Amino acid sequence: MQFAVKNEMIIEQLGVSDLALKLRKGSLALFPTDTLPALCSYPKYSKKIWAIKKRPSTKPLILMGGCLDDLFEFVHPCAKEDGLKLAKIYWPGALTIVLPTTGNFSENLNCHSNSLGFRVPAQKLARDLLIKTGPLATTSANISGEAPVKDALEASIKFPGIPILAPVPWPNSSGLASTVVEWREGDWNLLRAGSVVLN
Repeated sequence: MQFAVKNEMIIEQLGVSDLALKLRKGSLALFPTDTLPALCSYPKYSKKIWAIKKRPSTKPLILMGGCLDDLFEFVHPCAKEDGLKLAKIYWPGALTIVLPTTGNFSENLNCHSNSLGFRVPAQKLARDLLIKTGPLATTSANISGEAPVKDALEASIKFPGIPILAPVPWPNSSGLASTVVEWREGDWNLLRAGSVVLN
């Protein structure tokens, strides 16, 4: 499905199943979350995200999943217990939890560390896609250093030719980035204040 906007730009809208198929073939995609619209790919195609966003390779991507179990299979055993306690309180929601990963899993999303940010969004449409695809490499849908986009139209103008998750308009999001906390040897450190205030 497609729709036209001003200046005759054509935006490709796809439902969950069709968009999941394009992603499997290496496409990027745009979808709504509870915080900010997201740009995504399968982890093995994540270099495309850094390129199109003009994002420094030193800035890692987040692994977003449709449910807790889909993400924690990649978490190193040393951090699972602490990570699960936090995830069960705040997921689905706007908390990104940075945890060490097993093996070399993180290399496609964070080439400078074996740790990775994980999140299950509170937005149902996003989770529907993520349950269908499995975990995806994600980041906010903006050019690095520029203000975040607010909706499907802005995302499509910023990233022409990238398919978006239907239906449009997307549900409203908070417009605030997720809160980011990192686990280090049993302690939690706040890396970025955001939508969630930790108790």
